[in-house]
Amino acid sequence: MARRAASVGDYRALARERLPHFLFEYIDGGSYDEVTLRRNVEDLQAIALRQRVMRDVSEIDVSTELFGSKWSLPVGLGPVGMSGMYARRGEVQAAQAAKAAGVPFSLSTLSVCPVREIAGALNSPFWLQLYIVKDRAFLKDMLAIGREAGCSVLLLTVDLPVSGSRYRDTRSGLSVPAGARASFRRFCQSAMKPGWAWNVGIHGRPHGLGNLEPVLGTKTGLEDYFGWIAANFDPSISWSDLAWVREQWPGPIVIKGILDPDDAREATRHGADGIVVSNHGGRQLDGAMSTARALPAIAEAVAGRTPLLVDGGVRSGLDVVRMLALGADFVLLGRAWAYALAAGGEAGVAHMLRLVEAEMRTAMALTGCTRLSDIGREILA
Repeated sequence: MARRAASVGDYRALARERLPHFLFEYIDGGSYDEVTLRRNVEDLQAIALRQRVMRDVSEIDVSTELFGSKWSLPVGLGPVGMSGMYARRGEVQAAQAAKAAGVPFSLSTLSVCPVREIAGALNSPFWLQLYIVKDRAFLKDMLAIGREAGCSVLLLTVDLPVSGSRYRDTRSGLSVPAGARASFRRFCQSAMKPGWAWNVGIHGRPHGLGNLEPVLGTKTGLEDYFGWIAANFDPSISWSDLAWVREQWPGPIVIKGILDPDDAREATRHGADGIVVSNHGGRQLDGAMSTARALPAIAEAVAGRTPLLVDGGVRSGLDVVRMLALGADFVLLGRAWAYALAAGGEAGVAHMLRLVEAEMRTAMALTGCTRLSDIGREILA
């Protein structure tokens, strides 16, 4: 399956073929009319690169250091919820592909495979994503579990005080009101994809969101999970909550969900160890600025005082180079690896990362860059 894909776009098409409709729509969709979702891709791809020649690009180094570790690429797998439903024990497969490629893997709070399962499979550090929710006991327990599992970096996601409405999830039957009819719709969609039904639906169990088991117990339906999540979004979160998290977490804390320079300054002032420029993949405030448009002003506001990561709309190694040129130090992939996981499991994710690296090397060679430090605004046309 991995050999058939020549681009992330190919993996998206394969994912559509292989996944039940409600799961593909969950990966692929955004909020409301999906204006920001489209902007993320279109604004990034519209950025022109300045082609240079005769620069001796015979040796190119794409490695970097971040949070005390050396990575083979300035790229990581960002947190994607429910990815354990895209392939059998999907988060484990993706994490193993990331480890083999020498890039970080970020586990979503809303993962199918819980923290301890990933830790047991990897036997090496990974990153943990966490929302600030009303249930502080749950947060405290999750942070303790993450520490014990050896998670090295905390991605604290702050852009969900409330949830944006995702119309595709309603139309597909994923987030409609609870009842036999909704379950039957999802069952029928699953039955229409027999390969997924056999490999994931039957042999990929359990299908619960493993990190939520301590608070939900035997309640394991999608409605139970979405109900708990909706009830626990905390509209009262403020910068003062960061101090409480810091008391529970000894390692780097990266604030994910920054889209405004003033918020970037506040994050730095409150001691964030890093910032992720993100609009939640176009799944929150529809009509918000794309991350490619937001990034330069935030990079100027931060001015090298803290590592700057970014996600949103990245579909190729050329897009990674564009983000680096706009001021990012590191790029998190989301849909790109989710599509590859759905299409080809661990092998698909590994192949996708090789594609990204090859595209990065080509883009660097043709813009006259041999090191990541050479990539700056001067390579933009």
